[in-house]
Amino acid sequence: MRFAQSAVPSFDHGAALRVPPPHDVKNWRTLWMWLGDQAQAMTEAGAVQVQTPEGWTVAQPGDWIVLSVSGEYHVAHAGRRAFHS
Repeated sequence: MRFAQSAVPSFDHGAALRVPPPHDVKNWRTLWMWLGDQAQAMTEAGAVQVQTPEGWTVAQPGDWIVLSVSGEYHVAHAGRRAFHS
């Protein structure tokens, strides 16, 4: 079965790293080397700001930082639970 070219989505595949927990020194070192000057540390433990096409985006432990083939970073947020008192 053949598909029409327009039926096949065009994906911008790249690489991704997960933001590690605050105490994971080895993987934080790897993440900082990978991000270079496209990221800034935050005062919040384990959070990092990443320059994306939409502007600076905060990534927290468990979130994925994706480097697309086009050379832009994107943040995929992990599911978060909302706690109510």
